[in-house]
Amino acid sequence: MALETRTAYGNELARLIKADNNIVVLDADLSKATKTYEAKKACPERHFNAGIAECNMMGMAAGLAASGKTVFASTFAVFAAGRAFEIIRNSICYPNLNVKICATHAGLSVGEDGASHQAIEDLAIMRSLPNMKVFVPCDQYETRAIIDYVAKIKGPCYVRLGRSKVDDVFDENTVFDPEKVKVLHQGKKIALFATGLMVQKTLNAAKMLKDKGVDATVVNVSCLKPLDKEGILKIAKEHDLAFAIEEHSIIGGLYGALSELLSKEHPLRLTPIGVNDTFGESGKANDVLKKYGLTEENIIKTVEECVN
Repeated sequence: MALETRTAYGNELARLIKADNNIVVLDADLSKATKTYEAKKACPERHFNAGIAECNMMGMAAGLAASGKTVFASTFAVFAAGRAFEIIRNSICYPNLNVKICATHAGLSVGEDGASHQAIEDLAIMRSLPNMKVFVPCDQYETRAIIDYVAKIKGPCYVRLGRSKVDDVFDENTVFDPEKVKVLHQGKKIALFATGLMVQKTLNAAKMLKDKGVDATVVNVSCLKPLDKEGILKIAKEHDLAFAIEEHSIIGGLYGALSELLSKEHPLRLTPIGVNDTFGESGKANDVLKKYGLTEENIIKTVEECVN
């Protein structure tokens, strides 16, 4: 069943807040959009609206975490990673506090909201911060698993969530380790590393490539920091070419993370498929993704160009 990862987040957060009296939820006047409204309905006394004041919200989150609370703070990704960066850096990451920043409406798929709201730099920004862990679930079940995981561990976490519905990749019975890459299809010679909503598009592209005689391995990378270095290097050593496919700038996100690892440990030709150092623009989500090459067709085209 297709569902937005932000909706899966809201549903899981509502379950968690009822089960754990130590959880507190903050939102920046966007609770119906970020879906933390579900947690508010479950436990209104532990849900606080900070208003349109994201920096203040992160400061509140730091204070609550310093008092021993597990804090979930949510707003749109462009405001969380961008506007509130300095507070996250100095008040959350520097003291290594237990704040979970669950940012929704990330990437170009925000669509009509346009460039001002399309966070395509957030993974690069959050990856750069010491003590910060960075997660990008691809569907509702992976979202639930990651939210459960970050609620249990200590320290700052950034979870990137989307506005658009995405098809299921996993199911409720899937055994999932958020810090391990997951091979979704085993092929040979070519490895397609994908994250977020590009996982589904990559799986579709791989099926079409196989019909053309190219059997590519598909790898879901849902934890960008810390990377599963051992798992990624094993895959790299078994393949001749690799691709990094993401709904993010090709600077500093999945492509950046993989490049940093592979250039040091196992040099391999790695080709990015993402946003090429430009801002997005307003339009229907699928139209915007198509314009910037985040489609099955462009994945196939890029792979074929590199193979041939």
